[in-house]
Order: sequence, then C-alpha cells, then structure tokens
Amino acid sequence: MNIGFVGVGRMGANMARRLKDRDVHVTAVYDTNRKVATTLAAELGCAACQNLSAVTAESDVIITVVSDDGAMREIFCASGDNLLVNARGKIFINCATISPQVHVDLEKLAEKAGAQSLEACMASSITQAREGSLYLMCAGSEEAFQKAEPILKELGSTVRFVGQSGEAAKVKALVNMVMNINTAGLAEGLGLGAALGLDLEMLRKIFSQTGAASRVLETDGEDMQNREHACFFSAAHAAKDNGIALELARSVGLDLPLARATKKQYDQMISEGLGELDKSGIAELTFKDRHKHSGDHV
Repeated sequence: MNIGFVGVGRMGANMARRLKDRDVHVTAVYDTNRKVATTLAAELGCAACQNLSAVTAESDVIITVVSDDGAMREIFCASGDNLLVNARGKIFINCATISPQVHVDLEKLAEKAGAQSLEACMASSITQAREGSLYLMCAGSEEAFQKAEPILKELGSTVRFVGQSGEAAKVKALVNMVMNINTAGLAEGLGLGAALGLDLEMLRKIFSQTGAASRVLETDGEDMQNREHACFFSAAHAAKDNGIALELARSVGLDLPLARATKKQYDQMISEGLGELDKSGIAELTFKDRHKHSGDHV
C-alpha cells in the first residue's frame, strides 16, 4: 500500500522514517510548515504535497498526526481542499490526541466520502516512533482495523483494538491525565527534597524502590534534577490533554481536583513562555529558587 502522512513534526516524521526503513512505500507528506515537509520528502524520496487532496490522491492509507481538534477538523473539513476530496476507498489512520467526539464525527464524514477512518492513539514518544515500538490504541470499525493492522504493526510493538470510534481517544486522554498528574507529583517531591537539602540521587533511588515509583520517575526524574527539558512531550500538549480529560469528566458529572490542579500548573508554564519545554519542565515551578528565574538554564 502507498502511505501518505499529514503532519510531519517530531512524531509524524519519525513514523514515516520507520516505515521507509521497513520498505513500506511512503509516497506523500504534507505539513503546514512547508519547509519541514520538503526536507523530509527529500530524505524519503517522496512527494511534498502542497495541498491535502494531493496526499489522498497519492496514497491508499493516510496517517494523520496533527496538534488538536481544530487542526483535525481543518484537514478533513476545510472548504475547497481537504483530505476527503476523491477519498473513496482510502483509509485514514488518525494518531493525534484529540477529543473523542471529533473522531466520531470524522468517521461519519469519511463514510459519506466512501472512505474509512480509524483511531490509532499513541501512548509513546519520539524514540518509540523512530524504533517502531509505539503503544497503539485503536478504535473504529473492525474492518478498518483489520485493513490497517499490517501498517500499524510496523509502527507499534503493541497494537490494541479497544472498541468503537471515540473509545481509544477516551483511553488516551486518561493515560495522559494520569501521566501528567504523576509528573506534577514527582516534581513536587523532588522540589521539596532539594529544598530540604536531601541528596536527590539517593531520593530518586529510594522512590524507585518504594510506592513512589512510576514510569515518569524513570523518564523525567533525572531531567528534573538536572534541568534538562529537551522536548519529547511538551507542557503545552500536557495542558491540552488534561483539558480533554477534564471535559470528559464534566460530561459525566465528575470533579477531578488533581487533574484540575495539574492543568493549572501546565497552563502557568504556557503563560510564562515555557510551554514548549518538555513536561518535565514543570519542575521549574516547584524547585525553590528556580521559579523567579525559570527561563535560566532551561
């Protein structure tokens, strides 16, 4: 199958590279940042399309990795040029973390165009995208999943079908909500430890061997201590994703105070110009003497 990509930032570009390495035919890429698209197209030996309908024309399967609900609706619903122009028989695999209802709406639009749409939400980061070891949670019709599965297995070490359209997005929102809460909690624990004069190497080791252990401790603990916040998953995305989870909670009448407090922290990072730091950068708000000069050394 010929594969096209829409959205070739950190994740999309490395997914495309992975497929190229596996001798999958990547035929077209598109990004609102034209330079990013043309550079990647030159690397992969494929077309850098100037419009969305051209990606659909060049591809049997189109993988989308865009930033938010608005961007997702734009690529599928914009008047004149969009991915659903002449889309009959095509499969769209949508990997962004967006609101579940957007996936449901887009599935219906794809069906009207004679195409199929599948969620493939990613619980992994850039390194896993490049290595083909993504954790993929998929939802939609079982027929669409079966058609897309060979491609998905080239991208992910775990590929799970979780149900009808919108269900994977709900699961992903909860995964990221809990991850973000854990990240904020770890930053507070290490920040307080530092203020108390504790050896943070020792503290992280003890955390890892007790009830304070977490996946976030493995990925972010050392970075928080050393103020290394190169972006793998941005604070801005963390704020967005907690917002999705909080909206889901509101829709079923639940109050989630930890999720609210965590979103407030990430919103504060954005307001202070730190939104493009990795989520580990939340430690800049919790370590003593960092906050007033949070732009230094980060």
